[in-house]
Amino acid sequence: MMQLISILIGALITLMITLNGSLSNSVGNYTASVLIHVIGLAAIIVIMIVTKTKMKFRNHLPWYLYTAGAIGIFTVIFNNLNFVTLGVSLTVALGLLGQSIASVLIDHYGWLGMKKIKFNQKKIVGLVLIIAGIVVMAFY
Repeated sequence: MMQLISILIGALITLMITLNGSLSNSVGNYTASVLIHVIGLAAIIVIMIVTKTKMKFRNHLPWYLYTAGAIGIFTVIFNNLNFVTLGVSLTVALGLLGQSIASVLIDHYGWLGMKKIKFNQKKIVGLVLIIAGIVVMAFY
């Protein structure tokens, strides 16, 4: 089930990049980013009201957990910039490569409090296939 949800997430990311990029082309990158995040805030507030979820804050959390919001802002802005030049498919493919490399490193070293999952040679095959796909998309 989680694999199907992950595939859905991938489709939603592609849809998000397309919509965000088009909005950015229409109103400007920074205005689009503000609109995207304000609408996202409104959506999560509605979801929390409907599901009767209360916000929970915990003391003594590592500082880096709070950087995810800023990373989200940079992700939207950089995707919007790339969308114009590279198009959706290459933007997503290069993003997938970056995600794959970062995830292999995070797993292998257990960064950010994650459980260590050692790198194995099979993962090289996956990374090489992603790179080969990007080369085909970019140059052919």
